Amino acid sequence: MSAVEELLQAVREGRTPQVPALAAALGPAERRACLVELKDLRKRLRGEWSRTAERQSGALLVAGAGCHTGPAAAAAWIGGRDFAGRSWARHPALAEVVAAHPVEWQTDVAARLAERSPQGWNWDLYPLIEQVVRRTGCPVPESDAFVTEWLRRLVHGDGGRRGARATMLERLRADAFRPVLLPRVFELADIGSLLETRLSDRPGDVWSEAVAGLAASGELDRAELVDRCLARLVRGGRPADQRFFLAVLRELAPAPGEYAAHVRSLLALLDGLSVVAGHAQEVLAGLDEAGLVESEVAVEASAVVLFRTEKKLVRAQLGWLDKAARRAPERAGPLVLAAAEAFGHPDTALQERALHVVARHLKAAGPAVLPELRFAAEGLNPAHHARAAGLFGGPVGGDDPDTGWSELLPPVPVPRPLAEPIATPAEVAEELSALLAAEQPEVAVFERLLDGLVRHARLDRAALGAALEPVLRVHHWNEHRRWDDCGPRDVLYVALTVTGQVDPHHRKGVLRRKDRSALRGANNTPYGHVLGARLVEAAERITTGGLPLLLATPTDATGALAASALVERLARYEEAGVAPGEADVQAALLRLTPTTDAEPLAAAGRLTSPAGRRVAHWLAGGGLPGQPSERVVFRPGRDTAGGHPFWDRWWEDLNRVAVAQPGIGAGPKGPGGERLDAVFRALLEGTEPSVARARKQNEWQWQPTVHWAAMLPHHREELAARWLDWFADSADRERRGAAGLLPVLAEAGGPAGLAVHLVVAYGLGARFPADRTAAVDALLVLAARGDLDGGLLGRELAALVAAGTVLPSRLGNALDAAAQTGAYGTVWSVLAPALPGLLALDPAPRGLGDVVAVAADCARRTGARGPIEEVVRVAARSGASRLVKEARALREVLGLV
Repeated sequence: MSAVEELLQAVREGRTPQVPALAAALGPAERRACLVELKDLRKRLRGEWSRTAERQSGALLVAGAGCHTGPAAAAAWIGGRDFAGRSWARHPALAEVVAAHPVEWQTDVAARLAERSPQGWNWDLYPLIEQVVRRTGCPVPESDAFVTEWLRRLVHGDGGRRGARATMLERLRADAFRPVLLPRVFELADIGSLLETRLSDRPGDVWSEAVAGLAASGELDRAELVDRCLARLVRGGRPADQRFFLAVLRELAPAPGEYAAHVRSLLALLDGLSVVAGHAQEVLAGLDEAGLVESEVAVEASAVVLFRTEKKLVRAQLGWLDKAARRAPERAGPLVLAAAEAFGHPDTALQERALHVVARHLKAAGPAVLPELRFAAEGLNPAHHARAAGLFGGPVGGDDPDTGWSELLPPVPVPRPLAEPIATPAEVAEELSALLAAEQPEVAVFERLLDGLVRHARLDRAALGAALEPVLRVHHWNEHRRWDDCGPRDVLYVALTVTGQVDPHHRKGVLRRKDRSALRGANNTPYGHVLGARLVEAAERITTGGLPLLLATPTDATGALAASALVERLARYEEAGVAPGEADVQAALLRLTPTTDAEPLAAAGRLTSPAGRRVAHWLAGGGLPGQPSERVVFRPGRDTAGGHPFWDRWWEDLNRVAVAQPGIGAGPKGPGGERLDAVFRALLEGTEPSVARARKQNEWQWQPTVHWAAMLPHHREELAARWLDWFADSADRERRGAAGLLPVLAEAGGPAGLAVHLVVAYGLGARFPADRTAAVDALLVLAARGDLDGGLLGRELAALVAAGTVLPSRLGNALDAAAQTGAYGTVWSVLAPALPGLLALDPAPRGLGDVVAVAADCARRTGARGPIEEVVRVAARSGASRLVKEARALREVLGLV
């Protein structure tokens, strides 16, 4: 056996430790000849998962590194994606074969590998590069990937063990790479979460303390570190990064004189992350008090800070201006004008505070500032107009809010119709590529694509397969060990059926109906089962003659299917003499828009096929009826009110209001309900506690999407009842993004009852601003469509606040945002019925004054009048708390004094 054959045999058998010696025995020509076979084996191993393939991959990596004589090709081979993540780059055999090459080759390869992006959180190439650098003495690589891995190993060590070891300060002090790599740390992104880690309670065992310790001992240039910290903070970045570099700056503790040299940088930080802006504000205020900065700095800082939403920062800025005016009355003029910038702040309490500051120093400022103050006062809430007019010597607010108000609501959303069916196989391939590249594929894109695959597979399956091949070479579908719910990207299964790479009828096929397989697996949600049933059926029918089209393709982006379109499609089926798929028919029935139009009803009556008669009967019966909703309250450790058993939540301590519905599988069945099989009935299963427990077992899969909503476009009340836990998580479990689908429900069809209003209530109390914004959008859409029951929503909001599920501060923020769009009447229609329940709470929850302030503003602008007993009672209390003050203002607006 030749030396080449011996090496190739060792690779095929996965004998990695023997490869370096066998490769060293080859000459240049033999290495070139061997590379041809190695590259061919590499192609065959791609995408193959087995123990044999795993062993072969390691030997293949080492052999290729030994046979490549060019540094560029060698680096490309060693850093290949198909070798990443398998730890073969750490194998001693690879280090041995690299060390056998000339020094120039090693240093060139190390430099090229250092520029490659890591394929995971643990960069396997780092040890190899480090060995080359230490062995050859070549320059230390300064690439982002190399520096990041150097940091990770300093923090966690090689392997992440945390035994007794040196502190971070001691490790940094002893590290040979530190002089070159530490300055690069200030240029990296996304490292804050790594470097914030404190390894022990010992001093110097966190990165910020270690850097400060080296600066204190003179091993690092303190002034350079301060410069780099401030420059990095000014550059911005992710919150974790900003917090980390701020921690380093605080540990360095620059003196006022050092900070005074960086005033421009500090002013720039006022527009950054809240905690960073707060630090810069505090430093600047101290410098101003010490007389180390120009007097204009306070004014310049106010122009930035007073427009921020963080109340703490605004209050601190007004305090800075107040103190500065007290210290130097001669500066009062510019300072009161700076404070007047807060007159336009959305928070009325901060407006009032700014008005207090201006009033306190108005005499020292002199009459010259009055015209500008009167102009600025136009931004004040009408509640402050009278006082501002008295202070500034002229009228403020030209329009009477009682007579000038008109409700502003968004236009009623018009569903976007789907485009025409895809015309050519090439367009089908383009749409498939676009869907797979999208982070969240749209309903219209997926539905048109699935319909296009079915249509063109029947017309010319070979042409469609040829068009799909380039896409399928890039995007792979993993049918084994799937944990994800069946989703739109699983349309790849249908595409693979077109090309013949999957046979759904084969005994060992991926998706046999009785198999617990990928698209029908145990990890699927009910919505995943429905989608899987549609995809499986489409794939099976493609292999048995095909279908002319899909009945369930919606006619607009909400998922709704017009009756006329469905009837027309069924007529085409009858002309072609083809029976539609069962899953396709049932999906179409759930999407079918109820109609009383005589023309489609008559056309449906003329259909003769079993599917046609079924659709005609469904339309004549009005479709699937809505389900009654019953309010359920559950609390930890106790039974729920109304006789319902406790909703088993042993892992969390939550009080929630929920909705119970019987489901179409229990009790009397509505028109057409008996025509749905178990997979489709599961979409409308009862919201009984046992069902909720079963769902919670796979909670990580339960993430509603627009595709789920599109399965039941005329049943938003039923969807809201079944997704209620998900939306409630946004409020009491602080789940980010949970309320994002609320506008979708608001725009969907069907009644908007208790469940819809309840999920909007949870969204208005969500933890994250983006979720509250989505809830505000849903609120305004419901109002614009005439579907909002303000009394119902208000009462449920009061109940959720009483349960501690919704915090008043978040609710006030959301309702104020809704009011600021011009929907003052809508917000008042919600708050008026909510106030009795909210104001009856004892003790009053924190932030309730914010809600009452919004109510007072809306009542003032809409001219609302009428008695609310709880408002009068709270307003009569002694004291000057925010709640009492706002209650008094509301009492005055309502004419109750």
